Amino acid sequence: MLFEHIIEVTNPAEEGPMITRTQLWNGLLLRAEAPDLFMEGIEAVDIIERHSDHIVREIQLGKFRVRDDIRFEYNAAVHYETAPSDVHGGGKLTMRIESPEEGHLFVRFTYDTPVPDTGDSEEAKLSGYLKSAYQQMDMDTIRTILEMAVDGELPGGVAH
Repeated sequence: MLFEHIIEVTNPAEEGPMITRTQLWNGLLLRAEAPDLFMEGIEAVDIIERHSDHIVREIQLGKFRVRDDIRFEYNAAVHYETAPSDVHGGGKLTMRIESPEEGHLFVRFTYDTPVPDTGDSEEAKLSGYLKSAYQQMDMDTIRTILEMAVDGELPGGVAH
């Protein structure tokens, strides 16, 4: 299943929190390093490898363990590659910052998973459920980043 959606983070023409690209980037990095701050149910996060441009982490969700190789494209994108396991087919996620004009920030989320997007009704139900869950999780991520930025918890200055 290939699924993509975009979330508006800041819009200078509308009321709402304004954050800088650096704060948004730092928030996306924090989500990679400390996903438990963004998602419920994570019992443990272990950084297995750390390099200047990527990390390898494992997260524990009950009996379920997930291993991610996360690559950083500085100030532009975070690329996740989840290893397949006995209970999960793996997949890829990219979170890309886009700024079509000054002060206007978006994050484009692109998922590529082995879940079939067509076929029988059970596959269609699963695909629809996953798309909805991904979109909700991503909206929660952006909401959390905005809250952290407004509270001064993300370095990178304050947009005006």
